[in-house]
Amino acid sequence: MIMILTFSSDLERDKFEYIFSTYKKLLMHKAYGILRDYMLAEDAASEALLRIYKNLHKIDDPTSKKTIAFLVTIVKNVALTMLAREKAYITQEYDENQEDDFDLEQQTISALSSENIYKIIDQLSEELKGVFLLKYAYDLSHREIGQMLGITENNVTVRLHRAKNKLAALLQKEGYSNAQ
Repeated sequence: MIMILTFSSDLERDKFEYIFSTYKKLLMHKAYGILRDYMLAEDAASEALLRIYKNLHKIDDPTSKKTIAFLVTIVKNVALTMLAREKAYITQEYDENQEDDFDLEQQTISALSSENIYKIIDQLSEELKGVFLLKYAYDLSHREIGQMLGITENNVTVRLHRAKNKLAALLQKEGYSNAQ
């Protein structure tokens, strides 16, 4: 599919071209980190770029750390949505000789737990959620997170500590008694 993007001004076009040329590798890297499939990562990065185009008015300075965080959030959400769709379509070959070890109860609990955990993480403030996801979903170092968000490494450590404590409290509230 080929899509032609139209811009209302040269400034807008230049902004999008800068974002595309500067951050396309970052978007691919983040998408691949989630999807572990190059073709799907390309699809996720393309979809993210379309969403960025639609939200270009929200970006004042394409060189700012806030913009980088915004771009990473968009590609992360696209990739996670794609991953959820992919998992829904995973099939296995049936072997008549194999014992049936499928545990419907455990599968249901596992699926509900993952969904609940995402909902619990969403309850964190944006400040804590951003640092937490950059650390644990993207495996970035404290230094990289600090540079991306324009905060000190010490502040990253403090926010991660607060996020973990808040998550532990939320998990206990939801009935996960071993959360600490």
